[in-house]
Amino acid sequence: MKFEKDETLFTGRLKSIGFAFKGAIKLITTEHSVMVQSSLAVIMTFAGLYFGINRFEWMMQILVFGLVLGIEGLNTAVEKIADFVHPDFHERIGFIKDIAAGAVFFAALTAIAIGCIIYFPYLF
Repeated sequence: MKFEKDETLFTGRLKSIGFAFKGAIKLITTEHSVMVQSSLAVIMTFAGLYFGINRFEWMMQILVFGLVLGIEGLNTAVEKIADFVHPDFHERIGFIKDIAAGAVFFAALTAIAIGCIIYFPYLF
């Protein structure tokens, strides 16, 4: 199957946005870790509304939502490619997947730290 590239500025960008939206829906509906992280983002959004966090705190909270979900998406892509290339267990593939998971871990730690910085003053 041959794909023809759409070189026009407007329709090409619309198609790209469509593919990106489709990918985001696939992530949210098929990947359990993204489901959990998306649910946490919704809960934290309600917490932000409840506590009346300020504009800067909203920006930081939204930034870490995007950071964690974006890196989780890249981690998922790495895992899917690795499993496609080498479906059986392989030490080097496992190493690659661990590194990708480690990136998600760093993003999650960052999100937790920022969440604590935002919400501890409201809670204590």
